[in-house]
Amino acid sequence: MTLNHDSDYRGGPDSPEAAKPPLLVLVGPTAVGKTALSLQVAKAFGCEIISGDSMQVYRGMDIGTAKLPPEEREGIPHHLIDIRDPEEPFSAADFQAECAKAIREIHGRGRTPFIVGGTGLYVESVCYDYRFQDHGSDEAFRERMQVIAAERGPQALHERLAAVDAASAAKLHPNDTRRVIRALEIYETTGRPFSELQVQARGDEKTSPYELVLIGLTMDRARLYERIEERVDQMLAEGLVEEVSGLLAAGVPSGAVAMQALGYKEVAGYLTGRFDYERAVELLKRDTRHFAKRQLSWFRHMQDLQWIDVGAHPKNSELFKEICAIIAGKFPYDIEYICS
Repeated sequence: MTLNHDSDYRGGPDSPEAAKPPLLVLVGPTAVGKTALSLQVAKAFGCEIISGDSMQVYRGMDIGTAKLPPEEREGIPHHLIDIRDPEEPFSAADFQAECAKAIREIHGRGRTPFIVGGTGLYVESVCYDYRFQDHGSDEAFRERMQVIAAERGPQALHERLAAVDAASAAKLHPNDTRRVIRALEIYETTGRPFSELQVQARGDEKTSPYELVLIGLTMDRARLYERIEERVDQMLAEGLVEEVSGLLAAGVPSGAVAMQALGYKEVAGYLTGRFDYERAVELLKRDTRHFAKRQLSWFRHMQDLQWIDVGAHPKNSELFKEICAIIAGKFPYDIEYICS
């Protein structure tokens, strides 16, 4: 079932809401169950899925990013997957531009765009049309910071960031060295905290160019952590070590942005002899738990987000019905028809 994008969404063609094209969004922490549910929703509401994951854009990074294989996508078009080589940088501003283009094309086909993912800044930048600014770069400064991280540990950089930009430091894990260095670099080149510049880029009031339906999935923290550990074990069984080894053998630098992704940096550390296999698995599970906490923290600050507790719905059909009700409350679908 699809919306007629000229008149079917809320209010009819002459209403203020009808001036905005519809956009569905499903977010939540890693391992909460977004992927399977997204296929069900996409089929019911005539959607094309746009990956909202910062690392699924990279070719050859399949297992560690939990990329759904083409044969398991049930004929539903997926966008912003496998569009960059791992050596290439890909920023939030790049994602925003690529995603906006995909949304226009999907609307042009009379379908509903459906962003599914867990990279909060990327997703929010599209939903509220952030205005990213070019803050410049300083390669020599980055190199100095990397030396400090190597000699004194990542915590030293995080403490330095907290001293000049407490808001950014609070959002970044001390081990997220790449983003900590970038925040420090922005302060170095502009003299102003990155968090302050982010607020200016967004504007004080967030407004969206779309008629948004924002849904967030959550669950009991202990159960989520169990699922994370199960997912890590599954990725390793499916060949994550071999995948990372193949990327390194193909010449992808261990310091490339893509190789800092969860799973890749830990396994690369094992493969390059920095620590043993057991330590790599321990770090990967720990870092993924920390990542899930940061995801939830980010999403809790997103306006308009409607939360669903996955654990409160023992049956998948009940979970799907609640999502249908949220969507039908915004767009005039026949919920009884869809959920029957």
